[in-house]
Amino acid sequence: MLILPFLAFSQEEAKYYIAFNAVQLQAAFEKIETLYDVKFSFQDEKLTGLSLTLNKEKRTLHELLDAIKLKTKLDFEVLNNRYIIVHTSNLGPQILELDKIVINSYLTKGITKNKDASFLINPTTLGILPGLTEPDVLESIQLLPGVVSPNETASGFLVRGGKMDQNRIIWDGINMYHKGHLFGMISPFNPNATKQVTFINKGTNPRYGERVSSVISMTTTSKIEEKLKAQIGVNGISGDAYLEVPIIKDTLAVQASMGSSYTNTYQSFAFNTLADKVFESTKIKNGDNPNNDFSFVDYNIKINYKPNFNNTLYASIISIDNTLDFTVNDTQANKTFNDRMSIKNTGYGLGWTKLWRTNLKQLTSAYFSNYKLNYNFITSEGEAQTSNFEKRNIIFDSGISTELDWEINKQNKATFGYQYVLKDVAYAFLNTTTLQFILDEDKTVVQTHSIYANYNYKNPKWFDVEVGARATYFYELDAFRFEPRLILYKDLVKHVKLQISGEVKHQIISEIDETIISDLSLENRVWRLANGHEFPIINSKQISAGFIYTNNGWTIDVDHYYKKIDHITALSLGFLNPENSNFNLGEQRVFGVDVFLNKRFNRFNSWLSYSFNTSKSKYDSINEDDYFTATSNVKHAFSTSLSYKLSNFEVALGWRWQTGKPYTASTFGNNSFQFNEGVNTKRLPDYHRLDFSSTYKFKFSKTSKLRAKVGFSVRNVYNKTNFISREYRGNNDINGAIEAIDKFSIGLTPNIMFRLFW
Repeated sequence: MLILPFLAFSQEEAKYYIAFNAVQLQAAFEKIETLYDVKFSFQDEKLTGLSLTLNKEKRTLHELLDAIKLKTKLDFEVLNNRYIIVHTSNLGPQILELDKIVINSYLTKGITKNKDASFLINPTTLGILPGLTEPDVLESIQLLPGVVSPNETASGFLVRGGKMDQNRIIWDGINMYHKGHLFGMISPFNPNATKQVTFINKGTNPRYGERVSSVISMTTTSKIEEKLKAQIGVNGISGDAYLEVPIIKDTLAVQASMGSSYTNTYQSFAFNTLADKVFESTKIKNGDNPNNDFSFVDYNIKINYKPNFNNTLYASIISIDNTLDFTVNDTQANKTFNDRMSIKNTGYGLGWTKLWRTNLKQLTSAYFSNYKLNYNFITSEGEAQTSNFEKRNIIFDSGISTELDWEINKQNKATFGYQYVLKDVAYAFLNTTTLQFILDEDKTVVQTHSIYANYNYKNPKWFDVEVGARATYFYELDAFRFEPRLILYKDLVKHVKLQISGEVKHQIISEIDETIISDLSLENRVWRLANGHEFPIINSKQISAGFIYTNNGWTIDVDHYYKKIDHITALSLGFLNPENSNFNLGEQRVFGVDVFLNKRFNRFNSWLSYSFNTSKSKYDSINEDDYFTATSNVKHAFSTSLSYKLSNFEVALGWRWQTGKPYTASTFGNNSFQFNEGVNTKRLPDYHRLDFSSTYKFKFSKTSKLRAKVGFSVRNVYNKTNFISREYRGNNDINGAIEAIDKFSIGLTPNIMFRLFW
């Protein structure tokens, strides 16, 4: 029954406009807590999979709880005028039947795992994670099983043994190619503007092509708020602001966010620690020119327009801009070294959703993405320039698509779609001494036409089946590829589910790892397109099978997978070798197991994840055409965390351990390095670090709408020096000697955060 003491609610009780559209109950309760200043107490597992839909009305808390009771059969008990206990005894089996969500609060609240094997991340409700004071889209993904970042960057993560360039990143339907500020150390995507993130590492929906490892699709809000919403925040490296502004009630609204570093004005301890890692083994690390510039700025703007119930339109813009201009003087040799780099990714997106009938919806969208990388390494003696190494990379990526979603009935759903994409990619490596000569260059255009379909069938007595296919024609390559996808889901026994998936995928754009002619050697990868010759279309096949157990606050998720990737390319040993400067064609075989264990009890949340991965590569004319351990292979990776939440205070402690990366051993002789022990036959020492985070939310007064959040975090609490990479590169001359570059992990890095909401 519903128990509402008389003193808790009076005729003068405050009323607020509130509505929910298929919102998870936990998320709905969090919104109610903020709006009405109350606290809910409930068992997470009892509400897993439940959603709430309520029409927009102005309600008192009493009226709102009555409305929720009618919709869900939940009972509420109010204590001390503020604390609300949620009783679930009246819930029927049809209410508890899971529709989409398999695991709720994966790692922490705000992360769920679905029947279709995808993960959904809601940054606005994301719970605390170790080492982070604020939600970070890319860093959060790295804590999931099967995802590792051997180089300790936000953007340099590997999914199930794949490479960094095999992860497709999408923002409001726009393909993004620049993935990190400060050379990948910080995610450039504002978590406060990002309302939902879909992460897929298997069984990918056929609407997503172009990459063979994973998809990260980020979307901003499509909701038109009643009132102005704003927030502003600052941490040890940057500041940002976010706005949601209603223009026409229920019809037109604007969302905008902007973030910028302030490192040109003040350099905090956190920034200096990141910079030490980024610039290690370069001349920049010892530079002291006060005019040096190392900064970033990003922004996004979105307009939402809803002319009527059946039509919704949006226009979105995103810009990510990084600048580097560092000069180092060698007074003894009378030389000056100047690194200049500009990386910018700008995107534009348009979308229209049309509801033809209650069960038939059409989504039409278009996008344009422009990526530019310009890098110069200039050496001067006295006032005269002696050399100028240049690196250029330009991408024009545009597309249009339309999709029909047809909900035939409660058991059957079908999707049909068409996509057209045009990619124009150019790159060049140039070196100028007395004359300019081209080290490598290419310009390629590829148009693709794709049609796809997906069918979803639900049958609790047998299997839930999701089967799809994607057919693509690459016009300039005169090539056709067919990509089937399959997901099977089955409740085996009580609390135990079986999940099986299989897929075939292709990729025509990838990065060249060409570490040459650069002292900086930071952003040493450029994008290029398949041309059907030395750069063929990459092919991938993956099968996966696992079990999921959920009961009484326990979650166990075990997944096995095998992946085969063909037609990958690489340079010999990753640097320019005058005797063999061609690209080598190869293949990769990956087998792995991902294990995740989670237990929630009282106010504590604990989890651990373990990933085993064995990845072998083989390339023509390398290692005598035999398989060797892939450079990206991290054989064992383990992470664990314990977090605690009391009212508005949260704290988390997390530990990571993983085996070191493989590397190619060398010996020094004849004034140069020699490689006689085979490729990647050695491993670096094991990696481990401890991270800490804490946050606190508060109001300035009971009546004020102004709220605040403060946070403190420490990465690498015990200041462990981890050996994370050994690389080889050439000097600023093709015939110059090869040198070994050792790189180490980030040191102890504290960070603080302060944020205001209103």
